Amino acid sequence: MAEIIFHHYPNSPFSEKIRLIFGFKKLAWQSVVIPAIMPKPKLMPLTGGYRRTPVMQIGADIYCDSALIADVLERIAPTPTLYPAAVEGASRILAQWADSTLFWTMITYLFQPAGVQSALGNMSPEQVKAFGADRAAFRGSMPRMTLPEATASLSLYLQRLENMLAGGQDYLFGSAPSIADFSVYHSVWFLRAAPPVAGILDAAPRLLAWADRMAAFGHGDLEKMNADRALEVARESSGAAYDAPFVDHHGVQPGDKVAIMPTDYGIDPVEGELVLATGTELAVRRHDELAGTVVVHFPRIGFQMKKA
Repeated sequence: MAEIIFHHYPNSPFSEKIRLIFGFKKLAWQSVVIPAIMPKPKLMPLTGGYRRTPVMQIGADIYCDSALIADVLERIAPTPTLYPAAVEGASRILAQWADSTLFWTMITYLFQPAGVQSALGNMSPEQVKAFGADRAAFRGSMPRMTLPEATASLSLYLQRLENMLAGGQDYLFGSAPSIADFSVYHSVWFLRAAPPVAGILDAAPRLLAWADRMAAFGHGDLEKMNADRALEVARESSGAAYDAPFVDHHGVQPGDKVAIMPTDYGIDPVEGELVLATGTELAVRRHDELAGTVVVHFPRIGFQMKKA
């Protein structure tokens, strides 16, 4: 198998989710650090306009969204599993809640003046202002919570997660971690990175101990790669063979020109030739002068497809 190339930046919560999965599965990967805000001139040629973080690249296959990336890593390294059979459905549903509702509640709470500078690390005030402007445009018309609502909701969510660990088990669904643990973890990780506001976690000591167990998985075996080399890998590669049954909910056929985009925020359409449509995944083939011919993959859930 071609090497795993991971496009991310250090303070990205969803990137931390995947970095920890690399550690859990003891995977080797190539690290390409990308800008936290636009422009991203060496990532856009690979994704065709999708600008969320992170993105995973294997040859000329580009995987968008951490939920899909987790599924691909499970295919590559099925043990230890992210989806224990007895709790697969429940863990996937909790993971989806954590990646959306919990995450945005946490973000609203953390991005108060006392927390934002701490969470963004070494950014200057000017960079923090640029980051805020970038994210405001990124979220568009997505509804926003007020700080009091976020504080009340986050406190309740953390208590409910604390209650899930009340039986003494090590992880949210028992003795082994699942995708739910990794999806909940990245919000807790980001909160802990902002000490001025992290005190909200003090009421959940079992959750804090759980977070320490999760962090112990580490980040796997990484090597640094520059973005130019990642583009070169894409140009030198061809997409994988796709023989999965075609599942149509849109009145389209393989080879049709389509546009795929998120349903909630960062709604930047990626256009191309439809080459894969399964029950869980969509992919389009497109060409770029810098990246060559690539295949960009998306999960079904959280994305929409239209004829171009």
